[in-house]
Amino acid sequence: MLQLDIQTHIRDVISETLNESNGKEESLTEDGVLRALKEKGIVDNLMQQLQLTSTNGLPLNGLPVKKATHFVDKDEKFASSDAAAKTNIDPTRRYLYMQFLGGKAFLEHLQETDALPGQVTSTFTLHINFRGQRFKSRPVPCACEPDLHEAFLLELHKDASGDAARMADATTLLSLGDSVHLVLIKTEATGESVLVASHYLEWRSVLAAPHMRCSMAVELMGIGSENKVPVGVLDVKLELIPRLSVSLTEDVITEQVRVEKSRQAEHERLFLVYAKQWWKEFLQIRTTHKERLIKIFAQDENGTNRPVCSYVRPLRAGRMLDTPRQAARFVSLLAYEKVTTLGGGGRGEQWTSMHAFLCRNKGDCEDHAVLLCCLLLGFGLDAFVCVGTKGRGATHSWVVTISSDLEVTFWESLTGHRYLHRAINPNDPPAVPQPKPAYPYKTIGCVFNHQNFYANCQPTDAVELCDFDLVNDARWKAMSEDAVKSVCGHSVNVTWPCHPPLCPSSLDAGLVSNDLERELRALILQHRRDQGLTSAWDDHLSYLLTPALAAYETERVTGLTAGNEEFQQAIRRAVPEGHTFKGYPIQFVHRNARRAFAACLKSPIFEEIVNCRGDHVRLAVRVRVFMYPESACATWMMFACKYRCVL
Repeated sequence: MLQLDIQTHIRDVISETLNESNGKEESLTEDGVLRALKEKGIVDNLMQQLQLTSTNGLPLNGLPVKKATHFVDKDEKFASSDAAAKTNIDPTRRYLYMQFLGGKAFLEHLQETDALPGQVTSTFTLHINFRGQRFKSRPVPCACEPDLHEAFLLELHKDASGDAARMADATTLLSLGDSVHLVLIKTEATGESVLVASHYLEWRSVLAAPHMRCSMAVELMGIGSENKVPVGVLDVKLELIPRLSVSLTEDVITEQVRVEKSRQAEHERLFLVYAKQWWKEFLQIRTTHKERLIKIFAQDENGTNRPVCSYVRPLRAGRMLDTPRQAARFVSLLAYEKVTTLGGGGRGEQWTSMHAFLCRNKGDCEDHAVLLCCLLLGFGLDAFVCVGTKGRGATHSWVVTISSDLEVTFWESLTGHRYLHRAINPNDPPAVPQPKPAYPYKTIGCVFNHQNFYANCQPTDAVELCDFDLVNDARWKAMSEDAVKSVCGHSVNVTWPCHPPLCPSSLDAGLVSNDLERELRALILQHRRDQGLTSAWDDHLSYLLTPALAAYETERVTGLTAGNEEFQQAIRRAVPEGHTFKGYPIQFVHRNARRAFAACLKSPIFEEIVNCRGDHVRLAVRVRVFMYPESACATWMMFACKYRCVL
């Protein structure tokens, strides 16, 4: 309908009808407009484009419907054959229909020209989160006026049980203070993603607009230190479906928003007063406490100061993640990147909101630790984010879980590793053996989750000497749980959106694995040709490498090695007597064959395989991509060769 520009044709018909009737709206009827559209042939054109079919599969418009049978699009490795699923509209619910009519004033891309055919360029992708509903636009080439033409249907409903079954009335809609979170991501030609803008859109102005429709220009601001600099403008049109029988006034909506912001500001002011007093009491315990890493507030990507507890909230992954260890593996596969400051000079600090972090699939250690803590809380564990230091005094964040019998486990969110913590008693005599810590953490200043905040007030903040009995007032100074809930409780806060649900991967692991394997074979062939070497592949040996790759991923998830005996038996049978076998496994978190090949060339073992010379040389390569939510992936590759030793 967008391609045929149906709305423009309808407006033209309405204008002609009004002109013929000298502006009398009584002559304008729905049947009359539809009759005029049929006479102009617009309805027939629409039916032909839609190619609708009846329940028995026959075409409704008289045109044959052609179906692809044995066709696989190599460029579209989606798990579902229908990339765009149909949306079922519930007539008992109200919806916010949001249209993006394009962008303008993205001056940073003013000099970019149209891409040539086959040329890969950087693209913009717009992500939306509203009350647990996530959508994203198609990627469009970056330009000063990007062609961001998309439409999304957002459901408006109450969260309370029973109320969600009724259509939201004017009072209910007015009380929905959740903003629409817009995140603009730029994907470079190299595949790197960049967070361009994060904006919270107040949508309730549509409730006072004529016919429940309004248009607005949304100015997007920069990220971090550039949050005062505009990066571009989006033209947005909002429409309420179905319309309210009586529209609200702008004064009512303005007053509602003012009251909500005033209430939230008062809660934040009271919490700040409490935090100052709490900090003063903490310093009175020991003067050296001012040197400890006690993180009470942190800035998000928009430069807003938020209590750190507000970043954490239990998150359930549905059926996408089955165990806490699988959740740790998923978080570790999201790329790690330090926040940099313009001009250098030190590490910048930016705690990205959960939605922006998931959209970008990349973040700092704090973002990873917060996400892992949310998932572990969702699995029912008593989890906390830890703020402290690791080797060489670098600031770091990780996660700790504490069982009911005070068994302490550290979770490293960047790697997925787990470490058991057993405190060293400094009062024990030298003859008593002490546990040697395997974790890299040196000091710990505080721990927190969505309900509690504890500061370490023990004589030393060394992790190896730390006692994690958090209810012991002599070792941990706790904030009031009511004070934390006053600013971090979901029922209180309307400024900070709820965490978005995880999205399953849309990629087919088998298709992606096959595609990467073909690309790597071509790169190895070209590399050996440049060395003056011929190449012969052993497909059977390549297939035998599959169990090893599966065992490696299982070990990363569970910590247990499985299936290694069968793999060794198969290799012994596949390698004849007098021949030598060499293998080189490696894992990446991306799906770029050229980047992976360039990284492998830095390994001397891989060079021995790819440059192998000898008698009866046979090469093998196997790729296995394990998909996780948010299109995160563990890309395992194994390169191997077998050859006869010549003395």
